[in-house]
Amino acid sequence: MLRDEEIKLSIIIPVYNEANTILEVIGLVKAEPHKKEIIIVDDASTDGTKELLEKIREENFRVLFNEKNKGKGFCIRKALNYVNGDIVIIQDADLEYYPDEYGLLIRKILEGKADVVYGSRFLGGPHRVFYFHHYLGNKILNLLANILLNTNLTDLMTCYKAFKKEVIKSLILKADRFGIEVELTAEVFKRGYRVYETPISYDGRTYKEGKKIKWTDFFVCVYWLFRALLRPLKS
Repeated sequence: MLRDEEIKLSIIIPVYNEANTILEVIGLVKAEPHKKEIIIVDDASTDGTKELLEKIREENFRVLFNEKNKGKGFCIRKALNYVNGDIVIIQDADLEYYPDEYGLLIRKILEGKADVVYGSRFLGGPHRVFYFHHYLGNKILNLLANILLNTNLTDLMTCYKAFKKEVIKSLILKADRFGIEVELTAEVFKRGYRVYETPISYDGRTYKEGKKIKWTDFFVCVYWLFRALLRPLKS
């Protein structure tokens, strides 16, 4: 069993046009008490985010820049080439998720009971009331994934996922955009890794406030779910 003081977190932050929130998110991540490295991938932002990130010069802090907009999945894969921590956490660059809940995400990993932990918005934690069509799409995707993977996840599309480094490094990831969420899940369950869920807080944004996922991404996610399921396992 690992102890909090013995582990190092690798925090991956994909970011696209989040000038209004990125510095606050970075501050909240830095304030979280665990030893950590922060890896940010700017996805060709055009709103001043890139310029803010270019000014950062800190230890255990790496900022990577895409020349063209590639998508969240591409950014995560790019960041994985640089992780050195024991546990990898994916942190969105908005303020929908709370970095002070990292302890909840990693607890079962530290106890030696989990290889992957999902922070679920649907297990009783406080959350802002958000769009019904997002909720419905999430539920349909959850049901489909649970049937195909023979599991009982409550929040397939949560953006708060924690992985042992060797686990996420073992996954075959190809999706460039939001399909990465279902691809990660399919890859994890195909390999038989131990998965826990834990309640988290959620402060969902409106589109006016900068939310980016669209209803059309539902079909993208279905595509990537089946593509990942049909993909042969490789060592």
